[in-house]
Amino acid sequence: MRSITVLLVDDHFVVRSGLKALLGTQPDIQVVAEAASGEEALAMVEEHSPAVVVMDLAMGAGMDGIEAIRRIRERNGRQAVLVFTTYDSDADIVRAVDAGAMGYLLKDAAPEEIFAAIRGAVQGKSVMSAPVASRLFQQLRNPDEVLTPREAELLSLLTEGLSNRELGQRLFISEATVKTHLAHIYAKLGVETRAAAIATAIRREGMR
Repeated sequence: MRSITVLLVDDHFVVRSGLKALLGTQPDIQVVAEAASGEEALAMVEEHSPAVVVMDLAMGAGMDGIEAIRRIRERNGRQAVLVFTTYDSDADIVRAVDAGAMGYLLKDAAPEEIFAAIRGAVQGKSVMSAPVASRLFQQLRNPDEVLTPREAELLSLLTEGLSNRELGQRLFISEATVKTHLAHIYAKLGVETRAAAIATAIRREGMR
């Protein structure tokens, strides 16, 4: 079994150590490097080329997580970046996704949620913590939303990182119908990707 290589970026040693120990319980996930700052993160990405970067947003002095995400994505689009933070404001979520983050996890996330997010990230899936997804779902229930009820339901499920096939199974529709709905959602929100669709919905809620 080929391991998913991971870089941990957090300015708190205890947090990195705890997360490293947790991920070490999974046979298919291997922490290959750690960084305590945005600058160190860029260097470690170049040296180890991890499949997934787990990034905090607040780094103290120097480059913050948002800027580090942006630079990692600009230098090499192969790395998937997952935010792992205590900050859950709409603004932080939107900035992180806009910078190129594949997912957004809060530090109180269950271990299984963290494992699933890392595994999903290497498959191109976007995953958000339950509180973030819940807030998005409530926003989509707003009657003045431009999406149809089915489109809103589909967009809310995207936060779970489901594939088109899994979305179809959940909603009892064909994969082709899922693709059609997604095309309509992207067009209405003026975006091109799943992560951008989620971020746009959250941004609109923040402006209400």
